[in-house]
Amino acid sequence: MAYAKTATRLKGSFIHQLLVIAICLISYQNVVALHVPHKTTQTSSMSELATPPRSGTFEPIEIPPAVIPHFPFPGKSLPPMYPSFPKTYDPVLTGRCPVNFSVISSITEKTASDCTRSLSTVVGNVICCPQFNSLLHIFQGFYSNRSDTLVLQSAVADDCFRDIISILASKGANSSIAGLCSVKSSNLTGGSCPVKDIGTFEKIVNTSKLLESCSTVDSLKECCRPVCQPAISEAALLISGIKTALGGKNIVGVPNEIDTLSDCKGVVYSWIARKLQFDDANSAFRLLSSCKVNKVCPLEFKQPLEVVNACRNFAVPSPSCCSSLNAYIAGIQKQMLITNRQAIICAAAFGFMLQKAGVMTNVYELCDVDLKDFSLQAYGQEGCLLRSYPADLVYDNSTGFSFTCDLNDNIAAPWPSSSTVTSLTLCAPEMSLPALPTSEILGNYSCPRGGADLLVPILLFFVSILF
Repeated sequence: MAYAKTATRLKGSFIHQLLVIAICLISYQNVVALHVPHKTTQTSSMSELATPPRSGTFEPIEIPPAVIPHFPFPGKSLPPMYPSFPKTYDPVLTGRCPVNFSVISSITEKTASDCTRSLSTVVGNVICCPQFNSLLHIFQGFYSNRSDTLVLQSAVADDCFRDIISILASKGANSSIAGLCSVKSSNLTGGSCPVKDIGTFEKIVNTSKLLESCSTVDSLKECCRPVCQPAISEAALLISGIKTALGGKNIVGVPNEIDTLSDCKGVVYSWIARKLQFDDANSAFRLLSSCKVNKVCPLEFKQPLEVVNACRNFAVPSPSCCSSLNAYIAGIQKQMLITNRQAIICAAAFGFMLQKAGVMTNVYELCDVDLKDFSLQAYGQEGCLLRSYPADLVYDNSTGFSFTCDLNDNIAAPWPSSSTVTSLTLCAPEMSLPALPTSEILGNYSCPRGGADLLVPILLFFVSILF
């Protein structure tokens, strides 16, 4: 009997120590695994060569999967498939824009990198155009520091806008960036906004509230529980005069009023830009842009007649249905890189099109369609979804340009469950979010948090062995 009690105590102590050691070792492995020096190894099969890493950076060029080397560090960014080196030269300026562009060189460099010629068309919606718009806001605010107005006169705006494009092109950016992003020099003039001078602006707007709301934009909350966005809209509405003209009613319906509000928002952005440091303003504006671009699907869908005809009457996997669906999606893939949130909206929107045409069966599930299938393909077989928060292209002198793909898991494309996609939301109610684990939960063992997702399988594994 005493032997049994002693064995039980030893067994319990051993289990306890073994579990702690196992958990810490797993966490430690997550921390140090990426420090192993890279060694070139030979792979023994074509299937192993064709296996892509789960995350990394890629050039949007399709190459045969068999020639892709295996990458042993799935947690790190990959170099681009083909290096891209922009040709640079000295820009030819008009000489009529009274601005020292070298002061904002850090922002122009970032914009030129994000809008590089080779990639601007495929990252325009998510990376290039948001950064280009941010540059224009910052330039407008910087220009206002030398005057008492928040906008540029039309003639000066034309010259400065031309100089900005020339500087970006000389650094390797797409020279057609204005057309790509639907931006004109008139964006710098304030357009039809009635308030353009600093004095009147600061008399009408609660500037302390505006600055407090937008000086630091929370990347985790702003898109779902916005603080800066409503502050900008409120300031724009006040200086537009629309609220006063309508007797205090927030009703905006006619095109002229919508244009005026848009122009006034540009004035508000200019005021914010002149109050913040360049990098802080750029971070804030990029976050605000990410909230906007992630609300809509940027892809263009042609009428999927062949898909509808092949899939309308099938409730089980059909070779003809899946072949037609895959061929249609293959055409969509070539348009551009999109974010993971945009992919959800695009998948739902396309599913709604199919439902409206009479395809009621979940063909995404039948044909194994994932979210990544809606974005540009990397490695010739794996879709690249960009992350939903702001990202930049990264330039390296030896490898060229690269960008980070979110390829951590294969998420099935969502099939719409109702007759409309207007109710689709990517913001969970605040009360539904689970509480984060505290240090007390993990005890005082000071284990890294990297292996938390493996904790339950580890426990079950050791318990099953020992008991």
